[in-house]
Amino acid sequence: MQSSPPDMVCETKIVADERDAIPAPKADAMMWSPAAAAPDAKGARSGDALLIREYERADRAEVRRIFCEGITERIPNTAFRGLRRHTRTQLLYALLTLVCFAVTKSVALTCCAPFVLLGARYYYSRVVILAYLDSALHTDMADIEAYYLKPAGSGFWVAVLGGRVVGMVAAQGREDDNTVELRRMSVDSRYRGKGIAKALGRRVLEFALLNNYSAVVLGTTAVKMAAHKLYESLGFRRTGESEDYRLPGMSRSPLQRLFFQIRYHRYRLQLREE
Repeated sequence: MQSSPPDMVCETKIVADERDAIPAPKADAMMWSPAAAAPDAKGARSGDALLIREYERADRAEVRRIFCEGITERIPNTAFRGLRRHTRTQLLYALLTLVCFAVTKSVALTCCAPFVLLGARYYYSRVVILAYLDSALHTDMADIEAYYLKPAGSGFWVAVLGGRVVGMVAAQGREDDNTVELRRMSVDSRYRGKGIAKALGRRVLEFALLNNYSAVVLGTTAVKMAAHKLYESLGFRRTGESEDYRLPGMSRSPLQRLFFQIRYHRYRLQLREE
């Protein structure tokens, strides 16, 4: 069975805005079943029926466009919105601003310091995330058939609405622990808020059940809370998180550590007792 290449991050990107936020299931809901997660036709349809089908070669251009869009929009999210979750970094930036005043005695320069720091965050976020995007486009996203369609126990699907590809998701089986990893989920920004991401997620869960996997797992560095609520609405539970995580393109240099931080979250949905 095909496994993730060693230099690739095992990350799932779910692009979701606030309208995708759905209340999480009850804490005691341990196991997932199709009946418990029946599709909401109203949410998944808007004039046209939403179709989830297997990826075809003709979908390549649209799939790559949606994937690139979803990854690049994470640059400002990581640089600015993500800063709110890193208290120590905020305190360090405040200290650097005070040091600027102590050294220069200039109010004007001190007022500029926060903008310089934020500009540096944007620069390093752009460098790292574009390097990750380039890595993905030259590995699994370069040959979707070879990575996801040919290997047994894996798959790749697209969401079609009104004859247009508007979303995608992948599943990659792992024989070592009998789990399947949900990967590469992304929805066209023009079609969010229609339940498409949730429908794609359900497709992977159904695939995992049909192939007798014991659980579905995913990892994400998503900043938006709506994305995490989406996972929870599908039945996933957070199993851990880490701030010491490397994406392809990260050098871990002092400057990069200062201006680029991510938090990696791990989720698991148990389908059957092991």
